[in-house]
Amino acid sequence: MDTNLRASLRTGDADAFGQLFDAYARSVYNHAYRLTGDWTTADDIVSLTFLEAWRLRERIDEDGGSLRPWLLGIATNVARNTRRAARRHSAAVERLPAPEPVPDFAEELAGRIDDLAYLEAVRVAVARLRRPEREVLALCVWGELDYAAAAEALGIPVGTVRSRLSRARKKLAAELGAGRGQVRGGRDSVAGPIQEGNS
Repeated sequence: MDTNLRASLRTGDADAFGQLFDAYARSVYNHAYRLTGDWTTADDIVSLTFLEAWRLRERIDEDGGSLRPWLLGIATNVARNTRRAARRHSAAVERLPAPEPVPDFAEELAGRIDDLAYLEAVRVAVARLRRPEREVLALCVWGELDYAAAAEALGIPVGTVRSRLSRARKKLAAELGAGRGQVRGGRDSVAGPIQEGNS
């Protein structure tokens, strides 16, 4: 490489660096690949080598032959630093606490969808009951009144409360299908039995 080109490189001439790159980029790349065994890393080393060469341009001797040894020396140091940085990064990652496992919400979501579907079925089934049956159901099952208290609230005999509630339960069981009105998952039926003597 002639003295004029070396002088141009020392002063930071962009065209001279273009010539330097064209002449030696392939050689630097091959060297980097042989050191790392990785095409992508070799590409990175080429870029870093020429950036470092630009930074160190004033150290180029004014006289001499090929600048290939100088560039390959820079590439060797860059590869060494790259490996060191990768090791530090790996060690830092290994010291990080393990991430919290992400819970699988699919089962919960499916359960919620089932619940919504069941509640809609209950709403439709209750809406199909006659009004007196709905009233007894609301007082005895959801309001948790015993038969006597429901009879008092409605002003009807206890026997009427029992018969209306029995009819309401049978209708709901038929409407809600398998399980005779039981909610999947073991929850109580919307028309389940009441406890005698509650207030």
